[in-house]
Amino acid sequence: MRILLATDAWSPQINGVVRTYQRLAHELQLIGSELVVLGPENFRRVPCPSYPEIGLAVPDQRHCSKLIENARVDAIHIATEGPVGWMARAHCLRRRLPFTSSFHTRFADYVSARWPIPESWVYAFQRRFHARSAGVMVATESLAADLRRRGFERLLPWTRGVDTALFRPRPVRLFGEGPVFLYAGRVAVEKNIEAFLRLDLPGIKVVVGDGPQLAELEAQYPEVIFTGVREGEGLAACYASADVFVFPSLTDTFGMVMLEAMASGVPVAAFPAIGPKDLVTSGVSGILSDDLRTAALAAQALDRAQVREKAMAFTWQAAAKLFLGNIDTALAQARQRGDSVSRNFPMARARSV
Repeated sequence: MRILLATDAWSPQINGVVRTYQRLAHELQLIGSELVVLGPENFRRVPCPSYPEIGLAVPDQRHCSKLIENARVDAIHIATEGPVGWMARAHCLRRRLPFTSSFHTRFADYVSARWPIPESWVYAFQRRFHARSAGVMVATESLAADLRRRGFERLLPWTRGVDTALFRPRPVRLFGEGPVFLYAGRVAVEKNIEAFLRLDLPGIKVVVGDGPQLAELEAQYPEVIFTGVREGEGLAACYASADVFVFPSLTDTFGMVMLEAMASGVPVAAFPAIGPKDLVTSGVSGILSDDLRTAALAAQALDRAQVREKAMAFTWQAAAKLFLGNIDTALAQARQRGDSVSRNFPMARARSV
């Protein structure tokens, strides 16, 4: 199957959405499918408000439609609700082409952290976007339950994987003997990182990553080690050097960094929110508590071998097959509902795995 991925998040951006689809592209190739990316780099770009390092595509519907038509794909998947996503959606509706989509980001929480805009408005915007999707892929059951309550329909489960060869226990201590409490991810206000940095904890606190709040937090917490961006072996060594991975976010829909920490044998301390409560078995692979300090201290005592074992259940091969299966399911259900589908779109060529 040849699938067009319409996404506003792509390299050189570094975030969970980009890493998910980069790895998905690799896994799909291994099983005989191909992901064709329609991203911001295909358009003229402007800086994203509050994230100037991210380039947003300037809408050009005619150019977008031409790119999609020239791609000659078997299916279209829309990953984001940004300009690229809206252009791809408009093309599909105009040509009567079914498409699938993903709900990756709770933008309502991100927007409300910056501007006085009601959350209900943002969810209404996202609900409208996904309402015409043949199937909306979501990463966790708790997220699906929350979205159903908000009126989203045709939800399909799509979990993630983790590279257990890269992220593994290692005999390294980059930051000292500790105890080392580590956070990795985007450094931004919606990640609630200060809830971690304010904690009265023994030992060393480390923040791995970059983002718009980095300079502010570096100035406010000079005792904390801020490493900046780390990738590949460098990132894996950071995880393995920690005693506890602290995940303070209340807005993430999954939290791949938790899986990476767990695969490294590092227990997680987190709030019992969407994402952590789906990935972390409290008392085994981490501690979930409304008291993050208590969770961080208690997590030190957990068996690191059991922590890693919990992460081993998440494989990218399974995630890729589930992604393809969701596309098959969504398109079959669209036909059963009698949704209008253009005969010019070769959807019947879907490859079973």
